[in-house]
Amino acid sequence: MNIVIVESPAKAKTINKYLGSEYQVLASYGHVRDLPAKDGSVQPDDDFAMSWDVDAKSQKRLNEIARAVKDADRLILATDPDREGEAISWHVLEVLQKKKVLKDKPVERVVFNAITKKAVLEAMAAPRAIDVPLVDAYLARRALDYLVGFTLSPVLWRKLPGARSAGRVQSVSLRLVCDREAEIERFVKQEYWSILANLQTAAGAGFQARIATYNGKKLGRLDIGSKAEAEEIAALLNAATLSVASVESKPQRRHPSAPFTTSTLQQEASRKHGFSAARTMQVAQKLYEGAETGGETGGLITYMRTDGVQIAGEAVAQARTVIGAEFGSEFVPEKPRHYSSKAKNAQEAHEAIRPTDLSRLPRDVARFLDPDAAKLYELIWKRTIASQMESAVLERTTIDIDATAASGKAGLRATGSVVRFAGFLSLYQEGRDDEEDEESRRLPAVAGGDALTRVSVETAQHFTEPPARFTEATLVKKMEELGIGRPSTYASTLQTLRDREYVKLDGKRLIPEDKGRLVIAFLESFFDRYVEYDFTAALEEKLDRISAGELSWKDVLRDFWKDFSNSVHEIKDLRVSEVLDALNEILAAHVFPDKGDGEDPRKCPACGIGRLSLKVSRFGAFVGCSNYNKEKLDGKVPNEDPPHCGYTRQLTANGSGGDAEIADGPKLLGQDPETGLDVTLRSGRFGPYVQLGEEAKPKRASLPRGWQVGEMDLEKALQLLSLPREVGPHPEDGKMISAGIGRYGPFVLHDGTYANLESPDEVFSVGINRAVDALAQKRAKRGGRATATPLKELGEHPDGGPVTVQDGRYGPYVKWAKVNATLPKGTDPQTVEMDQALALIAAKLEKSGKGKTAAKKPAAKKTAAKKPAAKKTATKTATEKATTAKKAPTKKAATTKTAASKTAASKTAASKTAAKKPATRKAATTAADDGS
Repeated sequence: MNIVIVESPAKAKTINKYLGSEYQVLASYGHVRDLPAKDGSVQPDDDFAMSWDVDAKSQKRLNEIARAVKDADRLILATDPDREGEAISWHVLEVLQKKKVLKDKPVERVVFNAITKKAVLEAMAAPRAIDVPLVDAYLARRALDYLVGFTLSPVLWRKLPGARSAGRVQSVSLRLVCDREAEIERFVKQEYWSILANLQTAAGAGFQARIATYNGKKLGRLDIGSKAEAEEIAALLNAATLSVASVESKPQRRHPSAPFTTSTLQQEASRKHGFSAARTMQVAQKLYEGAETGGETGGLITYMRTDGVQIAGEAVAQARTVIGAEFGSEFVPEKPRHYSSKAKNAQEAHEAIRPTDLSRLPRDVARFLDPDAAKLYELIWKRTIASQMESAVLERTTIDIDATAASGKAGLRATGSVVRFAGFLSLYQEGRDDEEDEESRRLPAVAGGDALTRVSVETAQHFTEPPARFTEATLVKKMEELGIGRPSTYASTLQTLRDREYVKLDGKRLIPEDKGRLVIAFLESFFDRYVEYDFTAALEEKLDRISAGELSWKDVLRDFWKDFSNSVHEIKDLRVSEVLDALNEILAAHVFPDKGDGEDPRKCPACGIGRLSLKVSRFGAFVGCSNYNKEKLDGKVPNEDPPHCGYTRQLTANGSGGDAEIADGPKLLGQDPETGLDVTLRSGRFGPYVQLGEEAKPKRASLPRGWQVGEMDLEKALQLLSLPREVGPHPEDGKMISAGIGRYGPFVLHDGTYANLESPDEVFSVGINRAVDALAQKRAKRGGRATATPLKELGEHPDGGPVTVQDGRYGPYVKWAKVNATLPKGTDPQTVEMDQALALIAAKLEKSGKGKTAAKKPAAKKTAAKKPAAKKTATKTATEKATTAKKAPTKKAATTKTAASKTAASKTAASKTAAKKPATRKAATTAADDGS
């Protein structure tokens, strides 16, 4: 027997079908070992020795693999063809060697870029050894991420409480988002005017032209800066005689884009389908691992973590065949196209992402896939086919127009493009972040000297726009351009930034949270080198050279650690006040914006004496008066000079922070009609909130994420203060379902089960059906029992019990008691009748060998299941009797008691010591996930 190890059970299931009975395919379920989330997992002083940990689930799977390997003839490691896949194979091999189950058994490593029968069998015929340089690159990357996270994050926690973590790639990606936000805040808008003339030819064809020159001066987009200038030029055009000065037409060829890499797939899936980077990779993983299409099971796309843009020769040939058959021979270029990557540090070790079989058209596979998978497959198929199609031929036309009047001369210009041959554009056009419509503008046929008629002249005021915020797609594109991160890390890095609450998504735009800006300001002040784009890219290049066998991984770690540890050591003695002073300067424009009234923006609005400054607490940073003293406010310290001031607010007092209008004190929204108490909107250390009354412990409610201070009114405030809200009794047990907003967002609650809602607004409108459905889904996800709604109820089975048609994970099926019988492919669930259902159930029972009464057996099993408890009780009683019979004499008991006291004392001391550890462990756990 030959044992084959892959990562996922889905992949194992597919490959099992390709290999004969001599092979057994087992899944490792991803990585089987990782660095423990505690100090000392990587030891620089011991030549970077690394301690690996195996969790309980992985240990169980490793034991199963070890048992299978013990009796096997050969071990074949067939994990993914990248650095992470090589590392998983290495980990499995290391564990099996320690368990001493391999002995003299041959160990082979095989890789395939696609999970198809041909690819798998070819790989099996060409095994190799573990790629040691690739494993070394993995070890170096893992050690670097650990050392940065577990060394830098504790410094952050001590100097900047409330910060979560820092990381090698995570922090540099966050800097990109924060730098863009700072650029937007510094942006000063500029007024400019456009002038557009609507013209007509002698034949009556209309078109538009823009101002290009005025009295001999060429005009750029921003050169007309005032209304007066625009009106002056418009007056000339309204009085001018218009004629065509020249017409120039130039043919252009537009070439198709290369097939998808990981980053371009994430970008395009975001633009065209709104998928997040993480969602794109989840769907692509399913397409890669395999799906059943028309009775065949196999991977639908090649490996989806790649920066390569070439595809295999046989795929190119197949693409050309498909193009000729589907579009015609004129769409097949004379020679196949070849591409090379422009991305910095691209390795191009694997093929681009493409369908495994290009003759498998999207319309043919769509019915076998869920909607997202069908969309992504179609996108990949179109991009791959288009990449080998003939170029598009366009004709770009420019018409220059003279406008002559007594007051002077002006020039107008009209541009447009006409598609002469669509080529690849007939199938696919790449999405853009800044759409242009010039190409769709067609111009009439005119010649030099032709007179034109003026229909109207339009002037419009504009203001320059700040640079656009990053979307996930544009951030991934920027990271790739700079050489930051790798295809396998983009999605996890972006997810980490959101999980840490360093950035938030507003639509598709990434906006840095105050917490994220504080972290970057701190790192830029004291660890600038380690968040520099070039430094991070250079380190990525060294890691690539390790994987190529050109550098020693431990030499790279030594060079990095020497400088990095010295930088950290220099910061350790820095006082928090010094850190805050530096952050006050860096974030001044963001935290203390100039109000335009000539006053010091840092002057305290409450006491008028102190200056505003960043302050920290264990919950994070906030802004307070320099005379703020919590000890004095709590009465623990006498109120001596200087006078204390209780003014605090969130970090930002501008529009982005959302609490500008309440920074100087509470805002009265109105009175509660039931109690007559004032309802006020206030700003606290943890954000804006609403409060009812002024008694000692007034009722308060924080504004949920997404609610803006400027939009708050009495109605909204009373809604918040009324939470939690009773939705209604659950139909199963009559227990009340309530809705509210908690620490993790909006939710519904029933009998101890919380289920998240999509938005805070839904808390006030959610009905009983939606609430029950959300709770059922939550229970199903965590392994609880969810009530499934039948697609169709067929009636009673002859032996009793309802027969229904249900919708399952693998398609619709007929259900009776414990019997689930899958419907034949292509069967409409609504057309199933009782006779057909009974036949399917009988066939399922016969196949399982249980007979007609099999469905009733669980009841007997349930009764039998109770017996072990009785047995356990009996055993326990016997053990207790034996223990009682063996009781020691009194003297010995005293001795034992003394020993026990010592043990207890020892345990107490140990528990005191251990009590100090959770903070470190918790801290370490937070730092571990760098997302890189």
